[in-house]
Amino acid sequence: MKFNKWTLGLAAIGAVSLASAARAEEAKMSTLGTAVSSTVLSGYVDTSIHWNPGTGNANVPNYSFNTPGKADGFNLNSVKLSLAKAEDESEWASGYQFDMLFGPDADTLNTVSTGNGASDFTIEQAYVSLRTPVGNGIDWKLGVFDTVIGYESTADPNNPNYTRSFGHSIEPQTHTGILASYRFCESFAVSAGVANTKGPGINARAFGEDGKAESAKTYMVSFLVTAPESMGFLAGSTLEAGVVNGLDENESRSDYDENSTSYYVGATIGTPISGLRFGGAFDYLDVHNMSGETYSLAGYASFQATEKLSLHFRGEYLRDRGEQKFFTLDSADPAASTNPDRAMALTATAQYDLWKNVMTRLEVRWDHSLSGQGVWGGNTANTVTDGEGGILGNGNQKNSVAVIANVIYKF
Repeated sequence: MKFNKWTLGLAAIGAVSLASAARAEEAKMSTLGTAVSSTVLSGYVDTSIHWNPGTGNANVPNYSFNTPGKADGFNLNSVKLSLAKAEDESEWASGYQFDMLFGPDADTLNTVSTGNGASDFTIEQAYVSLRTPVGNGIDWKLGVFDTVIGYESTADPNNPNYTRSFGHSIEPQTHTGILASYRFCESFAVSAGVANTKGPGINARAFGEDGKAESAKTYMVSFLVTAPESMGFLAGSTLEAGVVNGLDENESRSDYDENSTSYYVGATIGTPISGLRFGGAFDYLDVHNMSGETYSLAGYASFQATEKLSLHFRGEYLRDRGEQKFFTLDSADPAASTNPDRAMALTATAQYDLWKNVMTRLEVRWDHSLSGQGVWGGNTANTVTDGEGGILGNGNQKNSVAVIANVIYKF
């Protein structure tokens, strides 16, 4: 059975076992009676309950998919439907992947076509996959696909924690373009591609933005090193690095009109203790022609205590200085919700899978401003005060705590 890279990554850090993942994959896959008999339907329904102690939720920590509308209440996060036909082992294999996202998180992801507004129905991925028999075989994706960098995934079930890291939030999410992947050997693989923009807008173009040429494109490359079986307890440990450079702006959002470069390095490391894995991730966002720096450094630990119980911890430091003030996948005006110049976040998650095909998690997250600024909470949302992106801060809290229950049914 084949697993996607996120499942393999979670297995590497102990977030899931491949045996349990295989059972989940077998349970969730249903072959459709189509012209292509190997088409598979899968997906999930993702729900949550958020409790934010204290008063005032107008300004919440600025990370992916976290909005004031989720605070202190019951939430449908998203419904995902996937249709896929995986490549077989033939030299000229072909296939496709189609992932549709419904609900509030779809509106937040905002991968709508150029010129259209946000929608509760968006395409997360939609690409044709092809193999050409060159060397060990080059696998191609043409269409809309997930970015090549990052420790965490857009899909909630594929992450060790429910909430996203700041690092994930400053990364690109999806691209419209072409991607080539080649595995030199069991231990080393590389992916490289060209896309229209770094932004998520489908079919968006860089041309027309601040005088950029018609040929302006986004370029990306990533490398993956995997420790072989001969390395004992380190077997399966991974080291990944990647770079994505291009224009963030597109006509479906209101971000900055500058090229930027995203750098990423991440690793998962096995230990002599069965079920215990450590991980780390470094994200750096360089917005061209703008002052300041934005980067995130995160550490992860996961422990598979029993077949059903796993524990996950993440600690993170954010530096968000100067004019960059990163945006996330959130509202119609991303610049209006910012974090302090320096922040830290601690997240603890307990996952216990009591029901078949159901993932249940309880999570506690603490975000803390290290800059002496009270930026969260309050009853009035932060607002942009001038055309240069100046912020009028209406938050008054240096700390933000969230207690969250997450229930996901996977099919």
